[in-house]
Amino acid sequence: MDTEGFPADRGPSESRVSAGQPPPRGLLDVLAVAAVVLDASGRIVLWSPQAEQLLGYTAREALGRYAARLLVAEEDFDRVLELFARVMESGETWAGIFPVRHKDGSTRLLEFRNMRLTDDSGDVYALGLATDQETLRQVERDVALSTRLVSQSPIGLAVLDTDLRYVAVNPALERINGIPAEAHIGRRVREALPFLDAEAVEAVMHEVLATGVPQVDQSVVGRTPADPDHDHAWSASYYRLEAPGGTLLGVAVSVIDVTDRHRAATEAYHARQRLALIADASVLIGTTLDLEQTARELADIVVPDLADLAAVDILDTTLHPYPGPEASTAGPSVFRALAVAAAYETEAVAAADPVGAPARYEADRLVTRCVTTGTPVLVPHVTPDELPRIARDAEAAARLTRAGLHSYMAVPLIARGTVLGALDLKRLRNPLPFDDDDLVLAGELANRAAVSIDNARWYQRERTTALTLQRTLLPQRPESQPGLEIASRYQPAGAASEVGGDWYDVIPLADDKTALVVGDVMGSGINAAATMGQLRNTTRALADLGLDPAQVLRHVDRSSTGLEQAIATCVYAVHDPHRGECRIATAGHLPPVVVRPGRAPELLELPTGAPLGVGDVTFHATTIALAPGDQLVLYTDGLVETRDQDIDTRLQVLLGLLDTPRLSLEETCDHLLSTLRHPDDYDDAALLIARAVG
Repeated sequence: MDTEGFPADRGPSESRVSAGQPPPRGLLDVLAVAAVVLDASGRIVLWSPQAEQLLGYTAREALGRYAARLLVAEEDFDRVLELFARVMESGETWAGIFPVRHKDGSTRLLEFRNMRLTDDSGDVYALGLATDQETLRQVERDVALSTRLVSQSPIGLAVLDTDLRYVAVNPALERINGIPAEAHIGRRVREALPFLDAEAVEAVMHEVLATGVPQVDQSVVGRTPADPDHDHAWSASYYRLEAPGGTLLGVAVSVIDVTDRHRAATEAYHARQRLALIADASVLIGTTLDLEQTARELADIVVPDLADLAAVDILDTTLHPYPGPEASTAGPSVFRALAVAAAYETEAVAAADPVGAPARYEADRLVTRCVTTGTPVLVPHVTPDELPRIARDAEAAARLTRAGLHSYMAVPLIARGTVLGALDLKRLRNPLPFDDDDLVLAGELANRAAVSIDNARWYQRERTTALTLQRTLLPQRPESQPGLEIASRYQPAGAASEVGGDWYDVIPLADDKTALVVGDVMGSGINAAATMGQLRNTTRALADLGLDPAQVLRHVDRSSTGLEQAIATCVYAVHDPHRGECRIATAGHLPPVVVRPGRAPELLELPTGAPLGVGDVTFHATTIALAPGDQLVLYTDGLVETRDQDIDTRLQVLLGLLDTPRLSLEETCDHLLSTLRHPDDYDDAALLIARAVG
């Protein structure tokens, strides 16, 4: 009688929902669809548990009663009978909303589906399926919203089953992956997306399935058919899908294209790297004034952060003390490799010019073009046609090809307006080509390094000039004199600015006498070397007059007036082999050491006197015995002075080193210099040892 308005969802045997009933396990459970069957007269013959849940009547209370009288209000009675008759007579299905009376007296609006049933005897029945209208509308809204969100979302969405096979893909993911939905469905990630690191993606999914813990914002980078020529980055999140009752359904995946963010982060990272590299270069390049060391520091700083292979090549003309005109912009250039550095062992190192060896490159070479024009050269992608303009010869080109050279850059080294050479950079294993940002970074590093290289170049030039002048002014290797065996050494300072002030001399005199001189001009550099030469020549001229050592120093002191660097210390000794004695005078100089066989070496106690150049000073000479076998050791302060020990301590060290019999004079000189001196000492040193012989 009133099929339409009847809740229908329970079996007769299920009258009540127990307190321990499990939670809903599916959509029908959420909707609580009630099922009710009426016979042809409108009596209730079947009553589902869901009907009891929806309307409050138990099966015992409902079965056998007229449905219309039990469930419909009197004002709706005629209408429900009409609808019941239509369904039973025509077999027409009716769907709609009808008010139904609950056991508690309230009225509920239910969504109905009513239809006629026929059994095997030909009897007809009416089946009514009903659910709460509000619940149904909520589910419909949820489904509609979910469907619209999935289909129109800009976020790529996919559902995979427990075997990790695609069962649903939204349009956004189709666009992201560049393949249609049907190319996904039924396939695993590795089958549908072989161009990604599918093994890593599936490993994350397996973990989510096993633990139920979502994996959010997982980074994936790669290329897809949507844009096969460029890398893209995606943020992928994975969630385990479960039915309301806990049944495992699979994995849901959301994918967001974060390429712009990834590129921005990558660029920011590279910018930080570039700044760090520039900061490191400021500290690590130019730590010394050694040209080769400075070049090595530049090569080391760019490997491996900027290049796999780096070479610093200097124009040979810039290394000469007095270079000629700059290289022609149209002709070849001669380079000298100062440093080569590689990020790893590779045969490409053998393709570089050997360090220290000159190399002549024609004008068509890229590195030649770099230095002649003073502009950088960038070849992002090296082609076979360009390789001969990079490699020095065919064998080097073959080595570079095997090593994987694919990108090249050369940056000029320019300091104070002069092109000194080039920084040559190659990428082999690093897959990225050099770009404009790399060119700017290399140029910044080259500019900073070029100043240090130029400083080292000028230092080396000044040092070479000062040393040449110094050695020219010093005597040649002195020969033994009557009654004397002689050995001498001159060792320049570690810095060019400290070269030039020390000297020694051995001057033959009449009557088999010999003048022994050691002096030290207070100052350094070329001016000090020039002053030293003047003082040495003056001393030699006065020595020929046969004057007493004190008189010689007095005249030298007077002659030094007006010299640019006139202050100097000096010790002047005259040995007389016939009398077995030595007459010595000093001008502010450290005391000589006398070494006698069988006795400990001792410092001579002599009147110190004032340095030369002070003026109006009286000098005194002292006579000491010098028997055969005795040694007289004359030296400058550069032999013994250091910045971390006082002079008295160092003099005691000198005496200890001289207390070593059985060494020749030459061996003694080498022993003293190697023990007392360091290659980087800030002062030069002169040493003269004379041994009396029978």
